[in-house]
Amino acid sequence: MKQGLTRHWAAVPLMAALAIDGGTALAQTATGKGGAASGPLAMPADYTLVWSDEFDKGALPDESKWAYDTGMNKQGWHNREKQYYSGPRAENAALKDGRLVITARKEALTTQADWGGQQYTSTRLITKGKAEWTYGFFEIRAKLPCGQGTWPAIWTLGSQGDWPASGELDILEHMGQKPDWVFSTVHTTSGHGGHGVGDGRKLATACGGFHNYQMLWTPKEIRFGIDGQAHAVYPNLGKGTAQWPFDKPQFLILNLAIGGDLGGEVDDRIFPIGYEIDYVRVYQDKR
Repeated sequence: MKQGLTRHWAAVPLMAALAIDGGTALAQTATGKGGAASGPLAMPADYTLVWSDEFDKGALPDESKWAYDTGMNKQGWHNREKQYYSGPRAENAALKDGRLVITARKEALTTQADWGGQQYTSTRLITKGKAEWTYGFFEIRAKLPCGQGTWPAIWTLGSQGDWPASGELDILEHMGQKPDWVFSTVHTTSGHGGHGVGDGRKLATACGGFHNYQMLWTPKEIRFGIDGQAHAVYPNLGKGTAQWPFDKPQFLILNLAIGGDLGGEVDDRIFPIGYEIDYVRVYQDKR
């Protein structure tokens, strides 16, 4: 599996930050620095819907839109994550009441040929090979799981080349160990892992309610927000592809990781635990 399908957090700085400041510095390191933003974030009036999944048809994720990313199960996933990502399996990803529910479980699928010793299962869905986009307004309505050890994310990766040269856009990340904190980060050759650029914000109801996680990506900048309010921005500084590889397609990823450098220690009492996605919508300027 190419590095382009995963990311590598800077484990030493993250763990050092955790030891130094009991979690506050961890959040700052994870979200990067220098990307704070404020003000309204809205879809431009001339954009139209080009792709969506409302999760209202069938029992399992639509395989014309999503693929199951299982490529690193045998050797183990980066960032010291502890989950096994399953293929089509209702126990880990199912459509219920018009929502996608990704469920992490405490179980070991020892009979699977690619089992790598993991004691937890989950799902990682990607649009790679199905759909990818250059620029647009992305909106994903979701309710996050809250449990010690959970690490849900909504993000994109470049479909051409390796990581971090092809870029990564973290629309949302969340740590169950810090339930009221959500964040967005941009990773490029010029700054990645613990040196990514972005910011986060407190969101008291991240776990208890649904929120709209948003990204507006244009040739000039990438802006991240929640429920129409921006919290992070990444500008195109005109310094080349090391700083701005974002004029090429990216594909979308929905996953729920367990443990690892950001997930932290896992409390087995939380399982099974679900990550709910109401819809995914992508809009672009089609003029």
